[in-house]
Amino acid sequence: MASHDDFEMANKRGKELQEALPRAVSAHHDRKSGQIVINLSSRLILSFSPRDIQGLEYAKPSQLSAIEISPSGFGIHFPKLDADLYLPGLLEGFVGSKKWMAARLGQSGGQSRSRAKKTASRSNGRLGGRPKKAVSR
Repeated sequence: MASHDDFEMANKRGKELQEALPRAVSAHHDRKSGQIVINLSSRLILSFSPRDIQGLEYAKPSQLSAIEISPSGFGIHFPKLDADLYLPGLLEGFVGSKKWMAARLGQSGGQSRSRAKKTASRSNGRLGGRPKKAVSR
């Protein structure tokens, strides 16, 4: 069970976080641009595509119409999707779990069409391509 001191420390950390970071003041889905728009207490406007955020990537516009902001201003909730975003994490560039972000990064790297990638692919092709997987018995 948590002690009184634990609650005091948690309240102190919460207050420090409130003073140090901007909070969400309002949020909406802009159907015209397809972007989620969040107005922050610092007067900064944060805008991003839902398809770049884990939990929102397959959402229909009708599912993005309702957005709730937590009392602290750090949580963004999409009730029709039961999806949540943590604003401080979003501001740091965390748009999903580490595994999800790594998969997205690998996917975009695999779609690269650079000259170096083409040259390496041709060179590997001349060598017979990828080696066959060894069969363990």
